[in-house]
Amino acid sequence: MSNDKKASSLLVILAFAIVYTVWGSTYFFIQKAIQGIPPLMLGAIRFLAAGMLLLGWSYFRGEKLWVSENVKHAAISGVLLLFVGTGAVIWVEQYLPSGLVAIMASSSPIWVVVLDRPLWKVNFTSKATIAGLIIGFSGVILLFGEKLVKAFSGTGNSAELGSLLLLVAGSMAWAGGSLYSKYNSSKGSATVNCSWQMLAAGFAFVPGSLLRGELHGFHWHQVPTEAWLSVLYLVSFGSLLGFSAYVWLLQVRPATQVSTHSFVNPVVAVLLGMIFANEQISLLQITGLVIILGSVLMINLAKYRNAWISGRLEKTELAQKTPQTKAISTMETLTK
Repeated sequence: MSNDKKASSLLVILAFAIVYTVWGSTYFFIQKAIQGIPPLMLGAIRFLAAGMLLLGWSYFRGEKLWVSENVKHAAISGVLLLFVGTGAVIWVEQYLPSGLVAIMASSSPIWVVVLDRPLWKVNFTSKATIAGLIIGFSGVILLFGEKLVKAFSGTGNSAELGSLLLLVAGSMAWAGGSLYSKYNSSKGSATVNCSWQMLAAGFAFVPGSLLRGELHGFHWHQVPTEAWLSVLYLVSFGSLLGFSAYVWLLQVRPATQVSTHSFVNPVVAVLLGMIFANEQISLLQITGLVIILGSVLMINLAKYRNAWISGRLEKTELAQKTPQTKAISTMETLTK
Protein backbone atom coordinates (compact mmCIF):
# COMPACT_ATOMS: atom_id res chain seq x y z
CA MET A 1 0.00 0.00 0.00
CA SER A 2 1.36 3.42 -0.95
CA ASN A 3 1.86 6.30 1.43
CA ASP A 4 -0.85 8.19 -0.46
CA LYS A 5 -3.44 5.59 0.64
CA LYS A 6 -2.15 5.27 4.17
CA ALA A 7 -2.56 8.96 4.92
CA SER A 8 -5.86 10.01 6.47
CA SER A 9 -7.85 12.31 4.17
CA LEU A 10 -8.65 14.57 7.11
CA LEU A 11 -4.96 14.87 8.04
CA VAL A 12 -4.04 15.64 4.44
CA ILE A 13 -6.67 18.39 4.25
CA LEU A 14 -5.54 19.82 7.60
CA ALA A 15 -1.87 19.77 6.53
CA PHE A 16 -2.70 21.57 3.28
CA ALA A 17 -4.72 24.19 5.19
CA ILE A 18 -1.76 24.78 7.52
CA VAL A 19 0.76 25.12 4.69
CA TYR A 20 -1.57 27.37 2.68
CA THR A 21 -2.47 29.84 5.44
CA VAL A 22 0.37 29.67 7.96
CA TRP A 23 3.17 29.99 5.41
CA GLY A 24 1.36 32.84 3.73
CA SER A 25 1.20 34.68 7.06
CA THR A 26 4.90 34.21 7.92
CA TYR A 27 5.92 37.01 5.52
CA PHE A 28 3.88 39.45 7.59
CA PHE A 29 5.24 38.21 10.92
CA ILE A 30 8.85 38.24 9.67
CA GLN A 31 8.48 41.91 8.89
CA LYS A 32 7.09 42.53 12.38
CA ALA A 33 9.91 40.56 14.02
CA ILE A 34 12.80 42.34 12.26
CA GLN A 35 11.55 45.68 13.57
CA GLY A 36 13.04 44.66 16.91
CA ILE A 37 15.51 41.86 16.13
CA PRO A 38 18.34 41.94 13.53
CA PRO A 39 17.58 39.70 10.52
CA LEU A 40 20.33 37.08 10.83
CA MET A 41 19.83 36.86 14.58
CA LEU A 42 16.13 36.30 13.92
CA GLY A 43 16.95 33.40 11.60
CA ALA A 44 19.26 31.84 14.19
CA ILE A 45 16.73 32.21 17.04
CA ARG A 46 13.83 30.90 14.97
CA PHE A 47 15.44 27.77 13.58
CA LEU A 48 17.62 26.84 16.56
CA ALA A 49 14.61 27.08 18.88
CA ALA A 50 12.33 25.15 16.52
CA GLY A 51 15.00 22.55 15.77
CA MET A 52 15.80 21.87 19.42
CA LEU A 53 12.12 21.63 20.37
CA LEU A 54 11.41 19.22 17.52
CA LEU A 55 14.49 17.13 18.30
CA GLY A 56 13.46 16.97 21.95
CA TRP A 57 10.00 15.79 20.92
CA SER A 58 11.58 13.11 18.72
CA TYR A 59 13.74 11.95 21.63
CA PHE A 60 10.69 11.82 23.90
CA ARG A 61 8.96 9.58 21.35
CA GLY A 62 11.94 7.22 21.34
CA GLU A 63 13.01 7.88 17.76
CA LYS A 64 16.58 7.35 16.62
CA LEU A 65 18.15 10.81 16.42
CA TRP A 66 21.52 10.20 14.78
CA VAL A 67 22.03 8.41 11.46
CA SER A 68 25.04 10.08 9.84
CA GLU A 69 23.83 9.72 6.24
CA ASN A 70 20.38 11.08 7.10
CA VAL A 71 21.83 13.98 9.08
CA LYS A 72 24.12 14.89 6.19
CA HIS A 73 21.26 15.01 3.68
CA ALA A 74 19.04 16.91 6.12
CA ALA A 75 21.79 19.46 6.81
CA ILE A 76 22.43 20.15 3.12
CA SER A 77 18.74 20.53 2.27
CA GLY A 78 18.18 22.59 5.44
CA VAL A 79 20.91 25.07 4.55
CA LEU A 80 19.53 25.47 1.00
CA LEU A 81 15.87 25.68 2.00
CA LEU A 82 15.97 27.56 5.27
CA PHE A 83 19.30 29.40 5.50
CA VAL A 84 19.55 30.59 1.89
CA GLY A 85 15.89 30.40 0.80
CA THR A 86 14.14 31.68 3.92
CA GLY A 87 17.20 33.74 4.92
CA ALA A 88 16.87 35.73 1.69
CA VAL A 89 13.24 36.45 2.55
CA ILE A 90 14.14 37.61 6.08
CA TRP A 91 16.94 39.86 4.80
CA VAL A 92 15.02 41.60 1.99
CA GLU A 93 12.00 42.37 4.16
CA GLN A 94 14.17 45.16 5.57
CA TYR A 95 13.74 46.92 2.22
CA LEU A 96 10.62 45.54 0.51
CA PRO A 97 6.95 45.13 1.51
CA SER A 98 6.09 41.62 2.68
CA GLY A 99 3.48 41.27 -0.07
CA LEU A 100 6.00 41.95 -2.84
CA VAL A 101 8.47 39.55 -1.23
CA ALA A 102 5.81 36.82 -1.25
CA ILE A 103 5.03 37.52 -4.91
CA MET A 104 8.68 37.09 -5.92
CA ALA A 105 9.09 34.00 -3.73
CA SER A 106 6.14 32.39 -5.52
CA SER A 107 8.40 31.86 -8.55
CA SER A 108 10.24 28.94 -6.88
CA PRO A 109 8.21 26.23 -8.74
CA ILE A 110 9.50 27.73 -12.00
CA TRP A 111 13.07 27.20 -10.83
CA VAL A 112 12.24 23.62 -9.83
CA VAL A 113 11.53 22.86 -13.50
CA VAL A 114 14.66 24.68 -14.69
CA LEU A 115 16.98 22.97 -12.20
CA ASP A 116 15.48 19.47 -12.31
CA ARG A 117 18.10 18.09 -14.70
CA PRO A 118 16.96 14.41 -14.61
CA LEU A 119 13.57 15.55 -15.98
CA TRP A 120 14.84 18.04 -18.57
CA LYS A 121 13.95 15.69 -21.41
CA VAL A 122 10.38 15.44 -20.17
CA ASN A 123 9.91 19.05 -19.13
CA PHE A 124 11.50 20.72 -22.13
CA THR A 125 9.59 18.64 -24.66
CA SER A 126 6.28 19.80 -23.20
CA LYS A 127 4.91 22.86 -24.96
CA ALA A 128 2.75 23.75 -21.96
CA THR A 129 5.76 23.64 -19.61
CA ILE A 130 7.89 25.76 -21.93
CA ALA A 131 5.06 28.27 -22.33
CA GLY A 132 4.63 28.34 -18.54
CA LEU A 133 8.33 29.05 -18.04
CA ILE A 134 8.33 31.88 -20.58
CA ILE A 135 5.21 33.45 -19.04
CA GLY A 136 6.60 33.03 -15.51
CA PHE A 137 9.90 34.69 -16.31
CA SER A 138 8.05 37.54 -18.02
CA GLY A 139 6.21 38.13 -14.72
CA VAL A 140 9.50 38.23 -12.81
CA ILE A 141 11.01 40.61 -15.39
CA LEU A 142 7.92 42.81 -15.11
CA LEU A 143 8.51 43.23 -11.38
CA PHE A 144 12.21 43.89 -11.96
CA GLY A 145 11.34 46.44 -14.63
CA GLU A 146 9.32 48.51 -12.17
CA LYS A 147 12.27 48.74 -9.75
CA LEU A 148 14.73 49.40 -12.58
CA VAL A 149 12.67 52.31 -13.88
CA LYS A 150 12.44 53.80 -10.37
CA ALA A 151 16.17 53.28 -9.73
CA PHE A 152 17.21 55.07 -12.94
CA SER A 153 14.64 57.82 -12.48
CA GLY A 154 15.97 58.56 -9.01
CA THR A 155 12.69 57.72 -7.25
CA GLY A 156 13.86 54.25 -6.17
CA ASN A 157 16.98 52.90 -4.52
CA SER A 158 19.58 50.28 -5.28
CA ALA A 159 18.81 48.33 -2.08
CA GLU A 160 15.36 47.43 -3.42
CA LEU A 161 16.81 46.27 -6.74
CA GLY A 162 19.49 44.25 -4.97
CA SER A 163 16.81 42.74 -2.74
CA LEU A 164 14.93 41.47 -5.78
CA LEU A 165 18.10 39.83 -7.09
CA LEU A 166 18.65 38.21 -3.69
CA LEU A 167 15.06 36.94 -3.71
CA VAL A 168 15.65 35.27 -7.07
CA ALA A 169 18.76 33.58 -5.63
CA GLY A 170 16.71 32.53 -2.59
CA SER A 171 13.97 31.06 -4.79
CA MET A 172 16.59 29.11 -6.74
CA ALA A 173 18.09 27.82 -3.47
CA TRP A 174 14.65 26.73 -2.24
CA ALA A 175 14.09 24.89 -5.52
CA GLY A 176 17.55 23.33 -5.29
CA GLY A 177 16.95 22.23 -1.71
CA SER A 178 13.61 20.70 -2.64
CA LEU A 179 15.21 18.78 -5.51
CA TYR A 180 18.09 17.64 -3.32
CA SER A 181 15.54 16.28 -0.82
CA LYS A 182 13.66 14.62 -3.66
CA TYR A 183 16.67 12.76 -5.07
CA ASN A 184 18.41 12.14 -1.74
CA SER A 185 15.44 11.29 0.41
CA SER A 186 16.49 10.29 3.91
CA LYS A 187 15.03 7.17 5.45
CA GLY A 188 13.72 7.30 8.96
CA SER A 189 11.56 9.77 10.84
CA ALA A 190 10.39 12.88 9.01
CA THR A 191 10.29 14.68 12.37
CA VAL A 192 13.97 13.93 13.05
CA ASN A 193 14.94 15.01 9.53
CA CYS A 194 13.04 18.29 9.99
CA SER A 195 14.86 18.84 13.27
CA TRP A 196 18.29 18.51 11.67
CA GLN A 197 17.27 20.72 8.75
CA MET A 198 16.26 23.50 11.13
CA LEU A 199 19.32 23.09 13.38
CA ALA A 200 21.68 23.17 10.38
CA ALA A 201 20.04 26.38 9.14
CA GLY A 202 20.04 27.92 12.63
CA PHE A 203 23.75 27.27 13.14
CA ALA A 204 24.47 28.64 9.64
CA PHE A 205 22.90 31.98 10.63
CA VAL A 206 25.12 32.41 13.70
CA PRO A 207 28.49 33.27 12.00
CA GLY A 208 26.82 35.82 9.73
CA SER A 209 25.10 37.47 12.66
CA LEU A 210 28.37 37.68 14.61
CA LEU A 211 30.36 39.00 11.63
CA ARG A 212 27.76 41.72 11.07
CA GLY A 213 28.06 42.74 14.71
CA GLU A 214 24.34 42.32 15.32
CA LEU A 215 24.97 41.73 19.03
CA HIS A 216 26.79 45.06 19.34
CA GLY A 217 24.45 47.53 20.93
CA PHE A 218 21.62 45.00 20.98
CA HIS A 219 19.62 44.78 24.21
CA TRP A 220 17.18 41.93 24.69
CA HIS A 221 14.96 43.91 27.05
CA GLN A 222 14.48 46.62 24.42
CA VAL A 223 12.89 44.25 21.91
CA PRO A 224 9.19 45.21 21.54
CA THR A 225 6.60 42.71 22.76
CA GLU A 226 5.13 42.63 19.25
CA ALA A 227 8.48 41.40 17.87
CA TRP A 228 8.74 38.62 20.49
CA LEU A 229 5.18 37.51 19.78
CA SER A 230 6.04 37.41 16.08
CA VAL A 231 9.09 35.24 16.83
CA LEU A 232 6.90 32.93 18.92
CA TYR A 233 4.48 32.62 15.99
CA LEU A 234 7.31 31.95 13.51
CA VAL A 235 8.81 29.23 15.73
CA SER A 236 5.57 27.49 16.71
CA PHE A 237 3.39 27.90 13.64
CA GLY A 238 5.79 28.80 10.82
CA SER A 239 8.50 26.25 11.62
CA LEU A 240 7.20 23.53 13.94
CA LEU A 241 3.71 23.29 12.46
CA GLY A 242 4.09 24.65 8.92
CA PHE A 243 7.42 23.13 7.88
CA SER A 244 6.57 19.77 9.49
CA ALA A 245 3.25 19.69 7.62
CA TYR A 246 5.07 20.52 4.37
CA VAL A 247 7.65 17.74 4.79
CA TRP A 248 4.93 15.25 5.75
CA LEU A 249 2.84 16.17 2.70
CA LEU A 250 5.84 15.57 0.43
CA GLN A 251 5.91 12.01 1.77
CA VAL A 252 2.23 11.22 1.28
CA ARG A 253 1.14 13.34 -1.69
CA PRO A 254 2.64 14.09 -5.13
CA ALA A 255 5.08 17.02 -5.14
CA THR A 256 2.99 18.80 -7.79
CA GLN A 257 0.02 18.86 -5.39
CA VAL A 258 2.13 20.06 -2.47
CA SER A 259 3.61 22.87 -4.59
CA THR A 260 0.12 24.38 -4.98
CA HIS A 261 0.88 26.30 -1.77
CA SER A 262 2.69 28.71 -4.12
CA PHE A 263 -0.72 29.87 -5.40
CA VAL A 264 -2.18 30.66 -1.98
CA ASN A 265 0.80 31.90 0.11
CA PRO A 266 1.38 35.18 -1.80
CA VAL A 267 -2.33 36.00 -1.81
CA VAL A 268 -2.49 35.56 2.00
CA ALA A 269 0.70 37.61 2.41
CA VAL A 270 -0.55 40.44 0.20
CA LEU A 271 -3.90 40.63 2.01
CA LEU A 272 -2.28 40.65 5.47
CA GLY A 273 0.21 43.32 4.40
CA MET A 274 -2.50 45.54 2.97
CA ILE A 275 -4.95 45.13 5.88
CA PHE A 276 -2.62 45.19 8.90
CA ALA A 277 0.54 46.97 7.68
CA ASN A 278 -0.97 49.43 5.21
CA GLU A 279 1.32 48.14 2.45
CA GLN A 280 0.71 49.55 -0.99
CA ILE A 281 0.67 46.93 -3.76
CA SER A 282 0.60 48.50 -7.21
CA LEU A 283 -1.48 47.28 -10.14
CA LEU A 284 1.76 46.29 -11.88
CA GLN A 285 2.75 44.10 -8.91
CA ILE A 286 -0.68 42.45 -8.86
CA THR A 287 -0.30 41.83 -12.60
CA GLY A 288 3.10 40.26 -11.97
CA LEU A 289 1.55 38.01 -9.30
CA VAL A 290 -1.22 36.87 -11.65
CA ILE A 291 1.30 36.16 -14.44
CA ILE A 292 3.65 34.17 -12.17
CA LEU A 293 0.83 32.14 -10.62
CA GLY A 294 -0.66 31.53 -14.07
CA SER A 295 2.68 30.16 -15.26
CA VAL A 296 2.96 27.85 -12.23
CA LEU A 297 -0.56 26.59 -12.96
CA MET A 298 0.39 25.82 -16.56
CA ILE A 299 3.51 23.94 -15.46
CA ASN A 300 1.60 21.91 -12.87
CA LEU A 301 -1.20 21.09 -15.32
CA ALA A 302 1.40 19.83 -17.80
CA LYS A 303 2.88 17.58 -15.10
CA TYR A 304 -0.54 16.23 -14.16
CA ARG A 305 -1.30 15.55 -17.82
CA ASN A 306 1.96 13.65 -18.31
CA ALA A 307 1.35 11.62 -15.16
CA TRP A 308 -2.21 10.84 -16.28
CA ILE A 309 -1.05 9.73 -19.74
CA SER A 310 1.67 7.53 -18.22
CA GLY A 311 -0.87 5.94 -15.90
CA ARG A 312 -3.29 5.28 -18.78
CA LEU A 313 -0.54 3.70 -20.87
CA GLU A 314 0.46 1.39 -18.03
CA LYS A 315 -3.14 0.29 -17.53
CA THR A 316 -3.59 -0.29 -21.28
CA GLU A 317 -0.44 -2.37 -21.50
CA LEU A 318 -1.53 -4.43 -18.51
CA ALA A 319 -5.02 -4.98 -19.94
CA GLN A 320 -3.59 -6.12 -23.29
CA LYS A 321 -1.47 -8.85 -21.71
CA THR A 322 -2.71 -12.39 -22.18
CA PRO A 323 -2.80 -14.73 -19.16
CA GLN A 324 0.36 -16.35 -20.53
CA THR A 325 2.28 -13.08 -20.80
CA LYS A 326 1.10 -12.08 -17.33
CA ALA A 327 2.46 -15.34 -15.94
CA ILE A 328 5.78 -14.81 -17.74
CA SER A 329 5.99 -11.25 -16.42
CA THR A 330 5.33 -12.50 -12.89
CA MET A 331 8.06 -15.14 -13.17
CA GLU A 332 10.52 -12.53 -14.50
CA THR A 333 9.74 -10.30 -11.54
CA LEU A 334 10.21 -13.11 -9.04
CA THR A 335 13.57 -14.13 -10.51
CA LYS A 336 15.02 -10.60 -10.53
